[in-house]
Amino acid sequence: MDRLQAMRILVKVAETGSFARAARELHSSPPAVTRAVAGLEERLGTRFFVRTTRSVTLTETGASYVEDCRRILAELEEADALASGAFATPGGTLTISASTQFGRIYVLPILMEYLDLHPKVSVRALLVDRVTNMVEEGVDVAVRLGHLPSSSLSAVRVGTMRRIVCGAPGYLRRRGVPQVPGDLLAHQIVGATEAWNSPDWHFGGGRPVTVRVAPRLLCSTNDAAIEAAVQGWGLTRVLSYQVAALVEQGKLVPVLTDYEEEPWPIHIVHPEGRRVTAKVRAFVQLATARLRANRQINPD
Repeated sequence: MDRLQAMRILVKVAETGSFARAARELHSSPPAVTRAVAGLEERLGTRFFVRTTRSVTLTETGASYVEDCRRILAELEEADALASGAFATPGGTLTISASTQFGRIYVLPILMEYLDLHPKVSVRALLVDRVTNMVEEGVDVAVRLGHLPSSSLSAVRVGTMRRIVCGAPGYLRRRGVPQVPGDLLAHQIVGATEAWNSPDWHFGGGRPVTVRVAPRLLCSTNDAAIEAAVQGWGLTRVLSYQVAALVEQGKLVPVLTDYEEEPWPIHIVHPEGRRVTAKVRAFVQLATARLRANRQINPD
């Protein structure tokens, strides 16, 4: 078997943790996958996996070799793309990841515009509320919310977000507008379990303050919690981008704005390389322009 193909198979087995699953995803057979890995092991005189009846785990040597294989295969794809002109004209499939709600509200419209501008490109959008592994999941570009850890990713800052407390005008007329964080203890609170990590709400505004709230209504999604607030049942705490349109429409009103924490950045990130493909470059340029012009995440 071709050595590069054997390396591709090895990487897929490592990513899936299963010879059978790797075979399915590669449209091959389990015996062929097993032979390819065994051939590499025999050639190099080492073992890449510890195999049991229930799991396939990389050895230390195997983990190191798989990372080298990923790098070699990525460089080969880059060379092929350069030779085929992929760095000059957008084409192929662009895979992008973003959080579910931010992706739906802000990224999806840009993706549709991008597809209209570049008819040779197709898009795979991973809208998930977790940090994707860009290498293992084949992600070309990601929109990341919050501070970035140190990495080799190229990052472009496109906006900010903050955590806000808000309620409907009618609710605030009935129950009053909280003036300090401690006033929340006298209000009806709506929470969302998908974002509910702690009952402690932290505030800034010169002197950090923490209030322990007890939601009487705890919803399974942010959308449901926001809808309950719009209907006037109580106050909820969400990220500013999630309710920016509702605030503009006057359906929700932010409160305790003097006590908000420092805003968090929003970045577009992609792996660095000797050359950035045209499909990635074109999307980053378009998305950067559209997001920086959006007053909901760039209010100043």
